[in-house]
Parts: sequence; structure tokens; C-alpha cells
Amino acid sequence: MPPKSKVTKEMILDAAIAVVRRDGFEQINVRKVSKELKCSTQPVMYQFETIDSLKQAVYKRADQLHSEYLMTVRQEQDPILGIGLNYIRFAVEEPQLFRFLFQSGYATENSLPEMIDSEELIPVISAMQEGTGISEEIVKEVFLTVAMFAHGYASLIANNSLEFDEKLIAEHLERAWNGAVLAAEQEG
Repeated sequence: MPPKSKVTKEMILDAAIAVVRRDGFEQINVRKVSKELKCSTQPVMYQFETIDSLKQAVYKRADQLHSEYLMTVRQEQDPILGIGLNYIRFAVEEPQLFRFLFQSGYATENSLPEMIDSEELIPVISAMQEGTGISEEIVKEVFLTVAMFAHGYASLIANNSLEFDEKLIAEHLERAWNGAVLAAEQEG
């Protein structure tokens, strides 16, 4: 029976997330992750046979962190506005993880319909539907509109092209949401 590995997959993923946060997703490699763990490269290569399998696992972990962040809406906030603002706040607080998730090419969804129907978005769509009482179909249409709006803000902020002004952005998100709901209801 082989000896139990002291360096677990979880430890490796935590170290790789630390590398992304500090240096960017382009810097995920076995040497940097091993250095973060203060170990040789062997335990990392034992757990992940290829660098691509490591990057995919790190992407999945970053996506989990992002989803948890999105769903932590302040109680005093409207859940819809809160999710949109959290999306943008994530780009402010975690710009490297944001870039990895949305600007690296690692996303498995390649189109808006794939994104809106992804398993990861089920809790978000459900929360939005519960918060508004409108149909799932309309929520999905509205979500796509607001998501593109929020993504634009978040991308600009994550790439240091715009300062974060929560009050102004909240006003714009609310207008985008209200306009998208009105348009979807008129079409439906």
C-alpha cells in the first residue's frame, strides 16, 4: 500500500488559487504551485497528471468561489440588485479570479443559451424568480440583459479602466433590470 500523500488535491487547489490571486491565471504552473505549498513538484504532478487538468480544476474551484460570493446578498438589499452588485464587487475584490473566470477561455459555455441553462446558474435564476414572482422564461431573458450590463462594468473595473462607484452602478443596474423586465413583459 502506497504511503498516504501529505499534499492533498484540496491543498493544491488552495495554493493554485493563491497563485492566481497574486500573479494571474497565466502563472498557474507546477513550479509556482509547488513553491506556494513549499514542496517538490512531485505531489502536484501525482494529483494532476497534466497542467491542463490542474487548470481545469482550479477554474472549477474559482467558479465555486464566485457562485458563493454572488449568492451572499446583504439582507437589506433586493436579491436581484444584490446579485448584480456582487458580480461587480467580485471583479473589484478579486480581479485576477474574475479575469480567469471570464477572460481566459476556460469557460465551458460558449454561448448565451449555454450559459443561461448551465447548472451553476440554477440557484441564481431561482433566487431571482423567487424575488420577483415572474416566470422563469422572463427571468432568464432579463438575466441575460442585466448580466451583460453587469459584465461590462465588472470587466472595465477588473482591467483597471473604471473606478468602482457602488451608488452609481446600483442605480444603473436597477434601471437595466426595470427596463429589461418591462421589455420582456411587453414581448411576452
